[in-house]
Amino acid sequence: MRVEADHSDEYWMRQALGAALVAEKNNEVPVGAILVKDNQLISSANNSPISLNDPCAHAEVLAIRSAALDLDNYRLLGTTLYVTLEPCMMCAGAMLHARIERLVFGAYDEKTGVAGSCFDWINDDKQLHKIQVQGGVLEEDCRLLLQNFFKQKRLAAKK
Repeated sequence: MRVEADHSDEYWMRQALGAALVAEKNNEVPVGAILVKDNQLISSANNSPISLNDPCAHAEVLAIRSAALDLDNYRLLGTTLYVTLEPCMMCAGAMLHARIERLVFGAYDEKTGVAGSCFDWINDDKQLHKIQVQGGVLEEDCRLLLQNFFKQKRLAAKK
């Protein structure tokens, strides 16, 4: 899936938010991720661990897998990953192994984020590959989507 465009980080984050809404409709935690290379959308994915019965089916991992297949290369040089939530350790590891150039995320994750919130593992000096990180893009939109999802889950559990 390649869509040509020349847009800002906010534009691409809105695309990731669209993928997150798909996750929400599927009763998954609403996280979306897209991978862009040379201003072209390479892949888009949403969280799917419940529907796929796969604990590794985070949006980031699925977007990386799809892009690697599409580009016929496990190294995703020159790419930017846009994700609505700061990545966890597993997803950051996949990004490092794929050699993603840049990470742009929306909401910070104070509990499990590894791109500056809970940990700054992605930027640790011991990492061989360096990823440029930009957090907080459309942060409020991304955060509110997650907060509202979990609020609805808690309300449903009380009934």
